[in-house]
Amino acid sequence: MVSVGTRGDGMRRANLALVLRTVHQQGPRSRSALTGATGLNRSTIADLVNELSRQGLVVERAADPDGRVGRPSPTVAPHPDVAAVAVNPEVDALEIAAIGLDGTILVRERLPQDTLLTPERTADLVGERLTAWRQGPLRSTRLVGAGVAVPGPVRASDGMVREAPHLHWTDAAIGALVSRSTGLDAHVANDAALGARAEHLFGAARGANDVVYLNGGASGIGGAVIAGGAPLGGAGGYAGEFGQNRPGIVDEDDRRVPGGVLEDEVSRALLLAAVGRDHGDDVELADALAATDDPRVRAEAARQLRILATALANAANALNPAVIVLGGFLAVLASLDLDGLDAAVRAQTMPACADDLRIAVAELGGRRLLVGAAEAVFEAALFSPL
Repeated sequence: MVSVGTRGDGMRRANLALVLRTVHQQGPRSRSALTGATGLNRSTIADLVNELSRQGLVVERAADPDGRVGRPSPTVAPHPDVAAVAVNPEVDALEIAAIGLDGTILVRERLPQDTLLTPERTADLVGERLTAWRQGPLRSTRLVGAGVAVPGPVRASDGMVREAPHLHWTDAAIGALVSRSTGLDAHVANDAALGARAEHLFGAARGANDVVYLNGGASGIGGAVIAGGAPLGGAGGYAGEFGQNRPGIVDEDDRRVPGGVLEDEVSRALLLAAVGRDHGDDVELADALAATDDPRVRAEAARQLRILATALANAANALNPAVIVLGGFLAVLASLDLDGLDAAVRAQTMPACADDLRIAVAELGGRRLLVGAAEAVFEAALFSPL
């Protein structure tokens, strides 16, 4: 939380948070540019920047010369030594990173796993790696919290993982375990919800107020919705589980799992099997698909694209988003024929809902879930005025 040294008042805390959030999300700004971006006057901005600088949350640095007469105004930037730990447990690996308030990935590791991670093992591994990092690349870094992106429904009220079915987690208090192993406040959320936030702030959905996001990972397909610029959580925080919807399959020859849900039919495992692999991440999958001209592989990809198109059209008809963003293996699949997928979605979408619709792949690639997890930390620890 942004502090002011004394109790202060709510308005001052809110303004401090506003300035810090602005330079974090929009990039370094001069004081005059911050005046325009926030609507605050110059003297207020000067006072707030000085306070944030005193707290070690921003730095002022010389601006690049712009050709104007006179001395260039210094820019206000997030302090590079402030960071959040980001964690993403999956069925095949644990990914951990430290991401700076300025957006820099300070350190990142992917730890492949031969057996399913338990919540306890996840927390222990995070604690072990963080101990090593604090003695090495993070020895001068101020860590403000840990964010955990989990492939399953997370209760919004307390961060309890109600179920991560592919990890076999039920009612897992992963946040408390990570806090205990790291000494940091932990913030837990569904991985797709965090991916959607990252793409909305910094990626393919930047500037859009109404977004549908589908994330394809080793655990299946998750999703999230942003409506009017805010996440749509639902009564318990579980909204967006598109992977559990029953797919609309016109041709029964396209069905692989009788009575299956979307993530049973549109599956990274099936794509990997088609290219003759037992396992592999999204980069390896993309490379394998690009390297083959096997008609059986192309047929499997086309089958999955047909089913995915119907699912996206249903989402477009129900929610009328400006953009649908696909992440993970769904981005790999869509990139095989993005124009064809776009046409197939529009063919099944009401014309009014299709008019301004854009289908896009995630711009942040494999960083999206980690960036989203870090954002959850920054929002709670630094940007909340309360």
